[in-house]
Amino acid sequence: MFRKVLVVDDVDLNDIAVMQVLKELKVPTIESSKYCDDALLKIKRALQDNQPYELLITDLSFKEDYKTSILNSGEELIEAAKKIDSNLRAIAFSVEDKPYRIKALFDKYKVDGFVLKGRRSIEELKTAISNAHNAEKFISSELSNILKTKSVGEIDDFDIKVLHYLSVGIQQENMEATLKEAGITPNSKSTVEKRIAKLKDYFKANNTVHLVVIAKDLGII
Repeated sequence: MFRKVLVVDDVDLNDIAVMQVLKELKVPTIESSKYCDDALLKIKRALQDNQPYELLITDLSFKEDYKTSILNSGEELIEAAKKIDSNLRAIAFSVEDKPYRIKALFDKYKVDGFVLKGRRSIEELKTAISNAHNAEKFISSELSNILKTKSVGEIDDFDIKVLHYLSVGIQQENMEATLKEAGITPNSKSTVEKRIAKLKDYFKANNTVHLVVIAKDLGII
């Protein structure tokens, strides 16, 4: 079993529950943090001391407070931590259930497991930790089909931005100006037209309204 684990969650009850699971699994060194930036500093210090963490368990969403942060999500923390220590295993523990975001955890951020917070989370967290120790992936049972959904995996961050702007009422003809104002590239009119056309074709949407409905149904936006 893992010998040293870092738990990152800004909700005390969640933090306590995860630590209890780790104690039951007889993990000797369990540490915690409520901020992603602080967690990354701990990971750096542990490496410098030649006592690295072997597993990171983190929530995905963190509420803003008085403290200015550089890292503001579990994804950002996982990405930064794995750049520092490629041997570090990572499990996301969250209420998040959007297919796009969960699939990205495995495809882009290379997590070892995803556990959905809920009625079965303690049991599933134990399994996820054991699996990670044995270099096996884990995802909560009710979300397992997400990793098999090809369409979600082929949508990139730019597509998500375009879909989001369409969903809040930005018309296609005004998309170029909106993207430029937000500092998002590419942002040309032709790029936007081609991307929206690709999305409509890919999801077999009749128009942009239909496209937004499909994207919402899939949990992409």
